[in-house]
Parts: sequence; C-alpha cells; structure tokens
Amino acid sequence: MNPNLTKLGVAQTTLTLEEKNFLDQNGYLNLGQLLSDEQLELIRNRISFLLQQEGEAAGAELLDSPYIRHPKEEGADRLADLVNKGSEFDIFYTHPKVLAAMAHVLGQEFKLSSLNYRAAKPGKGLQKLHADWHEAVEVNDYKVCNSIWLLDDFSRANGATRVVPGTQLNGQLPQDALEDPWATHPDEVLIEAPAGSVFIFNSHTWHGGTNNSTDQYRRAIHSYFCRIDQPQQVDQKRYIQAATKARLPEAALEILGI
Repeated sequence: MNPNLTKLGVAQTTLTLEEKNFLDQNGYLNLGQLLSDEQLELIRNRISFLLQQEGEAAGAELLDSPYIRHPKEEGADRLADLVNKGSEFDIFYTHPKVLAAMAHVLGQEFKLSSLNYRAAKPGKGLQKLHADWHEAVEVNDYKVCNSIWLLDDFSRANGATRVVPGTQLNGQLPQDALEDPWATHPDEVLIEAPAGSVFIFNSHTWHGGTNNSTDQYRRAIHSYFCRIDQPQQVDQKRYIQAATKARLPEAALEILGI
C-alpha cells in the first residue's frame, strides 16, 4: 500500500471484496452517505457564498485548462479549484473510501486532477453519453476516475446522472458506437440516491447528466483523479495557495501532486 494512502486511513480492507468486484464489473460504485447533515449544510453554505462572491467569473479556472473540453456549460453553474476555497472541501480528496476506490481503479500512484462544483439548472442539464477520456483504453489501463458527491437528493425528476454499466470493458467510445449518444440507452442505470451519498465512476464508463425537470438546482461536487503519469485538469502546483499548503498534511499534498 502506498504509504501516503496509509497515512490518510486507507487499508486493503477499506473497500470490501464485493465492492471491488462490483466496481470492476459495472464501472461505478455507490459508497453510501459519507457526508453528515451538518457537513452538507456547511458545504452548501460555502458554495452559496462562493457563487455570490465570484459572480460571472465563477468557474473561470476551467477556461485556463487545455484538458477540459467543455469548461463552461449553458445548462449548469460551475465552480472550480475548490482545493483553495475552504477547508470544508478537504474531505473530497482525502476520504479513505474514495481514495481506496481510486487506488483500485488507477493503481497506487494517482493524484487529484480537479475539484469542481456543478449544478444542473432547472429545465437543463442533459448531457450526451460520454467517457471522460479522448480515446478508448484497454481493460485495467485506466487513466482517470471520478467521484460525484451529491449535495441534493438525486432523482429522475431533477436530472440524476445516468451510467451504462460495464461499458468501461468494451474498448469503445459512445460517440463511435452509438447512433445517438443523446438518446436513452437500453442498459442505462439512473443514479438515484439521497444527499450526502458518494458515487465512484470509472471515467471510461459511459455516463451523462439527464434533464432537470424541477424548479430547483441539482448540486454536486466532482473530485476527479488521474493516474500519476497523466496531466491534471487543474495544475495544483500552479494554483496552490500558501494558506492551503500550510493547512494540509504532507500525505494530502502528495494526493494533490505537490
């Protein structure tokens, strides 16, 4: 086990064998509710403050990355570089269960690629089925893996994420294999779960947001990881602030690639 992962509480048994097998076979995994009601309230309040503070500039850091193909969406509010925007967000890249899942998919050597907020607007949020990598890869040669932290209940009504289980194993990208990646896939599963839940997505598994038909935003935070030999979406060394660096233990800085 990577000693930095051990220092952050990760052990070989942090994920059960059943969880590892499910993730291997289906390309996603529900880790359950990892955020308490108190944590959710703190995080939501911090997000609201940041959205008001940053205004039209919210998510501007995404525009500076050559590795994000669609940095700003008409149908969603975005915030980026949450590593530097409050200790409330430290849990998103240091939680043992999330790190254990990343190690299982990517191997022992990986780093945070980006930590961003996305909220599907009322009446919007539909995404075509996609993988978060530009080319198909061999099984177990995975480059990227994502975790989605639900800040609201996810439901069919508010545009819950859909995933097509097992597609990380087929060596194809949805745009090459499907006549219409926007259409409902016969094998897709809708991720419906209560706020505070965390889902792991092997980012080579086909997935996408669905349409939010309610009058409320559907909020989530994505802590997205990449293998150690891959570029980060947000260059953590470039953006890291002195106060953040001073706050974090060495093992967490290693997860940031610093």
